[in-house]
Amino acid sequence: MKRVLIAEDEEAIREFEIINLQRSGYEVIATDSGEKALEIFQNYNGDFDLAVLDIMLPGIDGMKVCKELRKKSDTIGIILLTAKAQEMDKISGLMLGADDYITKPFSPSELVARVDALYRRVALNLMRTENQFHEEIKFGEFVLNLKNRALKKRGQVIELTQVEFQIMEYFFSNPGTVLSRTQILHHVWGENNKAEEKIVDVNVRRLRMKIEDNPSIPQHIITVWGMGYKWEN
Repeated sequence: MKRVLIAEDEEAIREFEIINLQRSGYEVIATDSGEKALEIFQNYNGDFDLAVLDIMLPGIDGMKVCKELRKKSDTIGIILLTAKAQEMDKISGLMLGADDYITKPFSPSELVARVDALYRRVALNLMRTENQFHEEIKFGEFVLNLKNRALKKRGQVIELTQVEFQIMEYFFSNPGTVLSRTQILHHVWGENNKAEEKIVDVNVRRLRMKIEDNPSIPQHIITVWGMGYKWEN
């Protein structure tokens, strides 16, 4: 069963999410606070595919819940719900490990499409693990293991989120090729996803912080001005 954890304090929105995701085949566990969300996650031993978190939760807010969930699991897919005015919160949430965000108000079709797209990424990586893929892509000091979603640099493991892993896999599959923000967006988030291209920039910035010796002067993920990004070994 596809299981989703929802943390949303507005009852009408919470019920809206529950109904539409249940209709789409998801098992939904919902709560109205960040504290309860973390407690539920613990009680289920982390057995969730996805979490949909409202940023503006009472007590422990959605950002903190996102950070704690990411500490506990690098495989769970995390979507943040934000208001239009929460621009910096969107960026901060992505930097903390969220995979995507949805801006309120949103339609049932957008909610389900975004959740489905993220679930497919989670399921694909789980399938690779269960089928014991042993494929690796090597570039210089980097090794990307497609079985366990691990990136190593000089033998040291660098933990990646679902989105970060897919971006790195895309780069490694196209070394030296300029990939536009639109190409990366479509490859990782899906062609029908309504996410903005800046979500690509935020994730690239986060990746640089993890893999570059000097993130402010990147040697591997190179910006090609007016075009996009490319991977250099």
